[in-house]
Formats: sequence, structure tokens, C-alpha cells
Amino acid sequence: MRATTIHAPFDMRVEDVPDPVIQEPTDVVLRVLRACICGSDLWAYRGEAARQPGQRIGHEFLGIVEEAGSDVTGFAAGDLVVAPFVWSDGTCEYCAEGLQTSCPRGGFWGSVGSDGGQGEAVRVPFADGTLVKLPADAASDDRLLTALLALSDVLGTGHHAALGAGVTKGSTVAVVGDGAVGLCGVLAAKRLGAERIIALGRHTARTDIARAFGATDVVAERGEAAEAAVRELTGGQGAHAVIEAVGTEQSMRTAVGITRDGGSIGYVGVPHGSGTGLDLSVMFDRNIALRGGVAPVRAYIPELLPDVLSGAIDPSPVFDLTVGLDGVPSGYKAMDDRTALKVLVKP
Repeated sequence: MRATTIHAPFDMRVEDVPDPVIQEPTDVVLRVLRACICGSDLWAYRGEAARQPGQRIGHEFLGIVEEAGSDVTGFAAGDLVVAPFVWSDGTCEYCAEGLQTSCPRGGFWGSVGSDGGQGEAVRVPFADGTLVKLPADAASDDRLLTALLALSDVLGTGHHAALGAGVTKGSTVAVVGDGAVGLCGVLAAKRLGAERIIALGRHTARTDIARAFGATDVVAERGEAAEAAVRELTGGQGAHAVIEAVGTEQSMRTAVGITRDGGSIGYVGVPHGSGTGLDLSVMFDRNIALRGGVAPVRAYIPELLPDVLSGAIDPSPVFDLTVGLDGVPSGYKAMDDRTALKVLVKP
């Protein structure tokens, strides 16, 4: 089969790799129908996150089960399924608590020795604890299939950020970051009943999506100017709930600066850069809470799936460029150059 591999910074290749096979009775082999490139994949692409030459990559995908191991009870050949970006056994204490990202037997797609999602097929460990079945007829609905792909990461991550930020009905929310996760944070905040949603972003194509997703205001400034703009919009107080979806020192400083006293920050931007941007004394004095981290999207899929199927929420606009498998290297370049927001891959 063919799959995307990374060999060095800016060196992505689509190569022949061994076909996945059942290795454990809890495995399934899945044929990928849709995958995509994540903003966090760019850290490896740029050389800011270490990878071994030839390592597989990609952690967002859905597809058709081709073969199921003898101990798999929830899935059979022909089932349409979506995979969260972490596999998990579904039986440990963390999985029972809805924190599948801490499953001791879990792991991330594309880690050393595992398959990546940006390829033709994937071996899925612990299928019963990991995969979620989708309606079979969704396979013939291109728009719906694209929307369902967002359940693998960005939609659940935006939801995780909104929960961490304490978004409630009638609240004022600010979203730092106009990438796919930040835009899904806007969508999640709207779904949870936020009355006012302030999107921070400088790219009109992205802030237009933010408005379509429910943003009531857009702030294009950065740094102290952004803080001043948000405070002006909120009567000097700041937002009750702030979603941080970038992960840099500046973005976290901005998030703290625009949070209302007694408010909360939900952070899901993968941390990178020289520092955290956190001043604990400021957060202490102003009673600002900080919650977030790696999103346990497997816990959120059952809640979000019905709304995607009904069309109540539609995250598909975050995918603004579609490529075949051979186009994945150019898709990385497009996202790195910011000429694409999020690249959809159709193997």
C-alpha cells in the first residue's frame, strides 16, 4: 500500500509501505476513505518536533473496516467508522473516566512503529475501545463524510477547549487563534449557548468562517492591541471564557490578558516556543482558571455525532483544499505557506 512518510524537515514522501495486517485479536484493518493534515503535523514538517526518517504521519481519518480480529465484537467488515486521534483500550480506569488520552495501552497514530492516517489503510489496535461506527449511507455523501472527519480531532478539540473555558449559555467567549481548531472552538461555543463570541484572527477567509460558525465580533489586532480591543468590546472587563488554540507564548499571554476576573481559559494549542506566557501571580490575583490539554475526543464523539448527522453543526468548511494521496506533500506546503487552512486527503 501507499502512505505518507516524513524523512526530514520539509521532506514529505508518498511511498510503498507494508500492507497492514491483524497482529492482535483486538485489531481491525481499516481502508481509509478520508484523512487530513493537522496544524500540529506542521511542527514535524518544519523540524520543530523530532521524527525518524521514514516515519508514518497523520492522525485524523475515517474509513471502512476490511478485516476484524477474532476478539473484536463491535465491528465487522464493511462498517464505516471514524477513528479519534488516539487509540485506547476502552477498559482501563482512564477510559472509564473519559480520559482516553491517558490510557496506559493507548497511543498516537504515526508514532514510531504505528501506522499513520495519511495513507491507504491503517491497523487499528483495540478497535472496540477506539473506533465509533457511522451510518453506512454517509459513505456516499461527500459533504457529510467531510464533516464527520472533523470528529477525529478538530471538532472534539474545539469542544474540549470550550468546556475547559467554562462556556455556558449566555456567556461571552473569546477565541485566540483562527486555525481549524480555533474555528471549531467558535462552533463549539455557539453550540453550548454563548451569547457573544469574539474571534481573534487576521485572515479574512478564516474570520469569515468564524462569523458563519457564530462569531459576533472579529478582532484583527495582536498582542496588547488585541487585549485593548477585546476589553473595549466587553466594557473593560474581558471575556468570561477564553479559548486558546495556538500554543505560543504570545497567544497564551493574550489569552490571560483578555480573560475577565473570575473567568477561565481552555487551552488546546499544542505548546511550542520559548516560554509558557503564564504569569501565575496575575492569574492568582484575578482568580483566572486554566484547564485543557490533549483532547479526549473519543469521549466526545457520541455527544457530537448526532448534531453533525442532523446538520445542526457543520465543521466541513474548515477543509478548504482537497488533494489525493500524491498531493499530500504539496498540501503540507500549502498549510505551511498559509494558503490553505486545513487540507482534506482522499486516498
